[in-house]
Amino acid sequence: MQHTAGWAGLGAGLLFFLAGCSVPQVADYRMERPAIDIVSYFSGDVDGSGMFQDRSGRVVKRFHVAMHGEWHDGELVLQEHFVYSDGSLQQRVWHIQRGTGASVLGTAGDVVGVAHGEQAGNALHWVYDLELPVGTHTLKVAMNDWMFQQDQSTVLDITDMSWWGIHLGHLTLVMHRRGASACSCNH
Repeated sequence: MQHTAGWAGLGAGLLFFLAGCSVPQVADYRMERPAIDIVSYFSGDVDGSGMFQDRSGRVVKRFHVAMHGEWHDGELVLQEHFVYSDGSLQQRVWHIQRGTGASVLGTAGDVVGVAHGEQAGNALHWVYDLELPVGTHTLKVAMNDWMFQQDQSTVLDITDMSWWGIHLGHLTLVMHRRGASACSCNH
């Protein structure tokens, strides 16, 4: 009898472990507030500070980004200006559109194809491939990007980066809206 109880406990423990290893879904955050709306949040000026950690956890690059977004003809045009700790500069211009339901779609010059995102509660989950310059080459890196709205002005962004299934590291970015006005971009 005691032997059977041991197996039952082991089975329950294994199920609990496997449930803890499941991949988070954006719907898991549907009840969290404040609710994120990427178009509204990025309409205007947003500043951010972040870092890239390699797969060992070592910080290899820090950066600041100034962003400005405007809603034009059914899309958010979001300009990003990066200044890295090594003095290098980078610019990216996103074109973001609302999709069906809670989905959003985005393109940028260094994004391969279309970025697909879904919003629920305080979370936005983006998935896209990015052409990342490395020395004289360019790698197509898979981006698994999660944004979490903390309050009306703050969003945390955590992005896992991989190449052919090999984990390269992750980005952590804290963003703050300048000013309190938000866009009414329900077009």
